[in-house]
Amino acid sequence: MKRKAIFGAAALLILALVWAFMPKPAEVEIATVTQGRFERTVQEDGKTRVRDRYVISTPLTGRVARIHLKQGDTVKIDAGVATLWPVAPALLDERSRAAQVAHIGAMQAAVAKAQANVERARASFEQGRAEFKRSETLAQLGFVSPNQNETERLNVRLREKELESARQDEAAARHELEQSNVALKQFLQPTPATTDRAQRAFEVKAPVSGKVLKVLTQSEGIVMAGTPLIELGDPAQLEVVVDILTEDAAPIKPGTRVQLTNWGGADVLQGQVRLIEPAAFTKVSALGVEEQRVNTIVDITSPPATWSTLGDGFKVDVRVLVQVVENAVKVPVSALFPVGARSALFVLDKGRARLREIEVAARNGVEAWVKSSLPPGTQVIVYPDNKLRDGDRVKARGIQAP
Repeated sequence: MKRKAIFGAAALLILALVWAFMPKPAEVEIATVTQGRFERTVQEDGKTRVRDRYVISTPLTGRVARIHLKQGDTVKIDAGVATLWPVAPALLDERSRAAQVAHIGAMQAAVAKAQANVERARASFEQGRAEFKRSETLAQLGFVSPNQNETERLNVRLREKELESARQDEAAARHELEQSNVALKQFLQPTPATTDRAQRAFEVKAPVSGKVLKVLTQSEGIVMAGTPLIELGDPAQLEVVVDILTEDAAPIKPGTRVQLTNWGGADVLQGQVRLIEPAAFTKVSALGVEEQRVNTIVDITSPPATWSTLGDGFKVDVRVLVQVVENAVKVPVSALFPVGARSALFVLDKGRARLREIEVAARNGVEAWVKSSLPPGTQVIVYPDNKLRDGDRVKARGIQAP
């Protein structure tokens, strides 16, 4: 009996030592394979903008009156939005004044010369007319040939035209002299501001009906032709523009569904892609990396009453549903790791980790759609340790929702 007790104690000791030195199961986190709707999305920040906006500019150079319209004011088509007045002529400095006085003297001399030319042309015309009368009398008596008489008649017409030309030159010289006198008078006595501006004013009218989005030039001042004054548009006609990486935008087609979130309201707004612009551009990211991006235009399809508080330039989160699959078998992407050219995961089977190679059809940031024979409800190991091997004993720490 005593010997049996000793042998029993030794066996218990050996079993305790074996149990103490036996490798303990690795603690792992697990998740469950599910089946349901799989969505692959592209998520970016976007902003709203008025679909059709009109920038009203000045068609002429002039002085614009102060614009009293404010942002949000309603404007009807052909309504006046701004008033332009002619610009006052520039003042002359002393050097320009001296040059102008000298120019006036030259113009006065030109007028005198033109008057002298008129008198000379008049005298020549009178002389030619007198000679024609004598020639005509002699021709009737037969002392002058008809050809000579016709020559005298043409000579009278030529001198008449010369007199008319001289008178036109005199009129042109007088107008130039008057123009120079006006410029000099402006220097000596600047023209005061006119009290009848309305008679000389030009009114800029709205080309369409809408609301004022921006007042670009509000104060009175001198503006050049083409200066923007006001932006008009209809805030109820909004679209969303979002710049997306070109590699993400390539599979997106017009008509793709879009979800708009974090816009300030509780509802998730629905939309669809209307246009992917054909030309991309380079944008530097926050990390200083150059990226090729392209603008994608999204139409909001939700009822306008649900997003009536949105305005031009508001920020929204855009989720473009690139791929939607119903009844897809899904696993968390945290359970996947590469094995050669394929993907694999560990399945929990009776306390042991079993390696399974699977075919991944698509994935997003949270879950992956797999085409392998993984029945829904299968428990898989997420965030597996790189030391974990096929057949190792494991202990589930908890079940994580997929």
